[in-house]
Amino acid sequence: MEHEILGRPLFEAECQVPLHSSSESDCRRFSDGKYDEYSTWLIKELSTQSRVAGPMILVSLLQFALTIVTLVFVGHLGELALSSSQIALTTAKATGLNIMMGLAVGLETLCGQAYGAKQYYLTGIFLQRGIFVLTLVGIPVSFLWWSIAPILVAVGQDPLIAEGAQEYTRFLIPTLFAYAFLQPLVKYMQAQSAVKAMALFSVFTLVIHVILCYFVIWHLEAGIRGAAIVTGISHWINVLFLALYVTFSGNFKKTWTGFSREAVKDIYPFLKLAVPSTFLLCLEYWCFDISVFLSGRLPNPQLETSTFSVCLNIIALLYMIPSGLSAAVSTRVSNELGAGLPDAAKAAVKLTVSLGLIEGCTVAIVLMSARNILPYLFINEPDVVNYVSSLVPLLAVAAPLDGYRGILYGVASGCGWQQLGAYSNLIAFYAIGLPVGLLLTFHFNYHGYGLWIGILSGFLAQTCLLSCITLTLNWQKLSFKAARLVDEARDHHEHILTTFVTKRQAHI
Repeated sequence: MEHEILGRPLFEAECQVPLHSSSESDCRRFSDGKYDEYSTWLIKELSTQSRVAGPMILVSLLQFALTIVTLVFVGHLGELALSSSQIALTTAKATGLNIMMGLAVGLETLCGQAYGAKQYYLTGIFLQRGIFVLTLVGIPVSFLWWSIAPILVAVGQDPLIAEGAQEYTRFLIPTLFAYAFLQPLVKYMQAQSAVKAMALFSVFTLVIHVILCYFVIWHLEAGIRGAAIVTGISHWINVLFLALYVTFSGNFKKTWTGFSREAVKDIYPFLKLAVPSTFLLCLEYWCFDISVFLSGRLPNPQLETSTFSVCLNIIALLYMIPSGLSAAVSTRVSNELGAGLPDAAKAAVKLTVSLGLIEGCTVAIVLMSARNILPYLFINEPDVVNYVSSLVPLLAVAAPLDGYRGILYGVASGCGWQQLGAYSNLIAFYAIGLPVGLLLTFHFNYHGYGLWIGILSGFLAQTCLLSCITLTLNWQKLSFKAARLVDEARDHHEHILTTFVTKRQAHI
């Protein structure tokens, strides 16, 4: 039973198997106190994780930069254009792009465990299945984006801004379907630790994006419509780079054997992981969106909203390193569980958690040291700068917690425990974070401080919940569960092949 997986502490005293080794002699040497063996394992594990984390950090930074570049160009078109594009991007993320990202997280478990179990062909099948499902999801979302203006007006947005946002989202629809291909490709390559190419192609994409923004938005004077079109083109260029690399590089011969009709069958196991993953991701982002809306309901809404947005950008920027560590630990855990090496998975988690604690302390020190300088990276308004500086002590606590819980997200994804992660999000942000924020902001008049104390409360609650889950995981049973998941997918694949051959022979 799944609930039996909880029960054995993560940090219990037992030997840890060195990376990718099931040798009993290795385990004995590791537990007999030979620290040179431990040092060898530590260096090897650090190297393995850094090969995933480093490029993924760069990919996250470049994706963040792509959005910032677009907003910089749009910002020169005027206040209405900038406001419309900001609302459009927030709406697009809340109703579509984040959903795509969440659904793709299910592939971290499936592709990672299949690859670890050396069922390589299943990794390619899962990739195609993810693309198929995400493309289907994009169809109703695109209809929503096409007529989003009345909804925005209904929730209190200015009609002019709502019309501008609708124009932006209409021309952003190609980006939505690019995500349906891009996100599964990223998870597919991440599961195989083939992430250097992703970083390289992200650099190329950003350079092309800057050139296209200049040419289309300024030279052709296409306005925010041009900004949305360029965003779609840039994402499809990235998809093309990755697809060509997977097809022709020769590095994916084992996992990519061509298109298969099997990808559109037996979708339930994917949805079982993907739907909780979506709620896990979206519940968090929706909480931030609600907080942005609440900041606009405060006295002096322009100051409050600008300050809150700058603080969110700081948190997002600082999350780039933990996001890489999260991707690394998710890959390591899913690969090792799929390979039947639960002790190696556990050891990888211990190392990543330690790295996360070090990174979090460093971030807090840097934030406090640069509290009067950092706001100028985003804005020059003195009132906003002073307000942000006064909020930095809260951010210095929130940012490390955000990074640490992100790493624990990676552990949950690698284990296939997205459902528990979604429950923790629901409790932490909607039963604790938002109520605390609302109470402090509007009842006790803490204004922006109240909103951030509420978010901080949610971060802290979720960190505690995910830590308790991680500390009590039974890794042996998780390994058995991973083996069962891969075996079921393999048996289904073999059944389809047998049926096909039988029908063909009968026809002959």
